[in-house]
Amino acid sequence: MSGPARGRCLDCPRPVMDRAELTTEQVLKRDIPWEHYMSTKLISGTCLQLLRRYDHKPESQRAPLLEEDGPAYIRVFLNILRSISKEETVEYVLALIDEMLATNPKRAALFYDQSLSGEDIYEPFLRLLWKGNWFVQEKSCKILTVIISARPKLQNGTLPNGDASNSKSKLTSTHDVLRGLVDWLCSQLRNPTHPSYSIPTSIHCLSTLLREPYVRTLFVQADGIKLLIPLISPASTQQSIQLLYETCLCIWLLSFYDAAVDYLSTTRVMPRLVEVVKGSTKEKVVRVVVLSFRNLLAKGAFAAQMIDLGLPQMVQNLKAQAWTDEDLLDALNQLEVGLKENLKKLSSFDKYKQQVLLGHLDWSPMHKDPSFWRENINNFEENDFQILRVLMTIIDTSSDTTALAVACYDLSQFLQYHPSGRIVVADLKAKDRVMKLMNHENTEVRKNALICVQRLFLGAKYASFLQA
Repeated sequence: MSGPARGRCLDCPRPVMDRAELTTEQVLKRDIPWEHYMSTKLISGTCLQLLRRYDHKPESQRAPLLEEDGPAYIRVFLNILRSISKEETVEYVLALIDEMLATNPKRAALFYDQSLSGEDIYEPFLRLLWKGNWFVQEKSCKILTVIISARPKLQNGTLPNGDASNSKSKLTSTHDVLRGLVDWLCSQLRNPTHPSYSIPTSIHCLSTLLREPYVRTLFVQADGIKLLIPLISPASTQQSIQLLYETCLCIWLLSFYDAAVDYLSTTRVMPRLVEVVKGSTKEKVVRVVVLSFRNLLAKGAFAAQMIDLGLPQMVQNLKAQAWTDEDLLDALNQLEVGLKENLKKLSSFDKYKQQVLLGHLDWSPMHKDPSFWRENINNFEENDFQILRVLMTIIDTSSDTTALAVACYDLSQFLQYHPSGRIVVADLKAKDRVMKLMNHENTEVRKNALICVQRLFLGAKYASFLQA
């Protein structure tokens, strides 16, 4: 017969992770000593009667009980959470409530029955959110999220839970609950209590709560947006796809709030969202990302960023796929129109940059316009000479002879107009890469490769003598 684990006494509390791995099913198999609680006056005789009728009964028997006496059961559950601190019992009642709401979310309305108007329906869950083990915290968070989101609208100047504009009630206000939830959710995203469940649970609840403008404000103030960005990456498993979807749903909800949009503009959210769309076949994920693009298109510098990232072509590719969601199709059409309008507004350098980044180089007038090069030569220094690096990639990899010729020509123009052109291009090891094209079968490519190499050897001082 095996004894207790070495180094741990039988009366010591179980490790945190033991309780963290509890499931609702396991907890609901417990037999709670309700009669003992009544004999010690922790619950009343009426409570005991209600619990005997409800406890360990199938949903087919519980449903009519909740239809008939739903608010009474809510009062019983709340009273137990207030008066009994034994962990097993607290877990059990939270599991009962969670199961009740999961079976039928409309039951959240029972918390707002008129007969409970004097009850502090939020306080037990808000308290347990910070004091319980992981199972207790998770259930408290999920229950609070469901019931706070189901609260009725303002009626006769009075909010649920005694939260009136002129109320001096000591009941927990909805703002207190929302602040407590946002604080707890952000703390879980920063330092997860549970290695597997903290982040999915937090994102799931946020994807519901961020529908509220006040929560968006709180979340931005808590510096929560930066906690979402690392979670936006292509997913493969069912669980990770759901987490990705709900994270992108949070971004979409935040895209309606200007302060959140301002913060998003300082992050790498756009490249990450683009990668998600490229790597996702799940319609609901693509839909929520495209809806986010549509919202962000008209705000700040997002349009130019979308164009830089090749979104116009991506939208065309997405439109060619067989989507069934009408919202997605409408959003793609609106995005296409909006991107075209923004392309027209872009400066000549923005247009040039877009050409290069997409690899769609042709002999448009700007390439041979001296004023374009004089006015924009310093712009080539952006992002550690990103444009030049892309031109070199085109020279190395493109099979399009026009693109190759234009890339060589543009490189030679940079050598002519930038004061440190030779040094910069030499650092990119361009000489050997361009020289290979001097033997290209296409005459235009050979000619422009030769001019580029000559300018690389001669420098800007003599470059003006060489004409394309």
